[in-house]
Amino acid sequence: MNQDFSGEKVLFAEERKRKLVEFINNIGRVTVPELCQNFEVSSATIRNDLRDLDDSGLITRTHGGAIKKSHTGHELINDSKVAKNTKNKASAARVALECIDDGDTIILDTGTTTFELAKLLGSKKNITVVTNDLNIAAILEQMDSVDTLLIGGLLRKGFHCTIDHGTSPLLESLSVDKAMMGANSFSIEKGASTPDLSQAALKKQMIRIASKVIIICDHTKLEMNSFINFAAPDEIDMLITDTISDKLRELYEEADITVLTFE
Repeated sequence: MNQDFSGEKVLFAEERKRKLVEFINNIGRVTVPELCQNFEVSSATIRNDLRDLDDSGLITRTHGGAIKKSHTGHELINDSKVAKNTKNKASAARVALECIDDGDTIILDTGTTTFELAKLLGSKKNITVVTNDLNIAAILEQMDSVDTLLIGGLLRKGFHCTIDHGTSPLLESLSVDKAMMGANSFSIEKGASTPDLSQAALKKQMIRIASKVIIICDHTKLEMNSFINFAAPDEIDMLITDTISDKLRELYEEADITVLTFE
């Protein structure tokens, strides 16, 4: 008696595609040979799956592989960011704190993770902080061991920070030990990026005056690109993230970017 297994094959194909999306989202950037090896199917099958997933808007096909889906122009306002991954942000802040020495002059970029870091700075001595974030400045005002320089400019509504459409003469005159920078996206190809032009201009100026540049972002932002870059890979000294594949860690460290992780 003949049996029709076509339903099982379709189910298997859909299950494989679901796992493909999960795999690509976790790794960030993959090649066809890697997917063939991991899923034990032919390159033709993988390419067909990637085409279908790209057409469905679930991943982005590239030459020879795929990357996870990126929305280059979208940015959550800060009140929405605060509700996301609060535990991860606190963990990232604790790792970042270990990179700061007593007596340092640092830049704290605007953002919810750098805000968590600001709350910990009372444990350090003789710290000077340069920031454009109003919430960070308000926290630091309460700390006797921290001097704060607030960068002025146009208030960016919904983000609790100032921006400057040109360059800040005050920033140009400064030199700092470390810049602790957030990023909406980070990739080995283009570096750190953000959706906002004005924010990018200020971030570029911040990293130019820093002896050491530290990017803090979680794994969901790795191997993604936002609208405009503010730091090339060779301008970045360290990346702090929650989890990273061995392949990506090796790739970043080959580019002289130290990778620190937290749980």
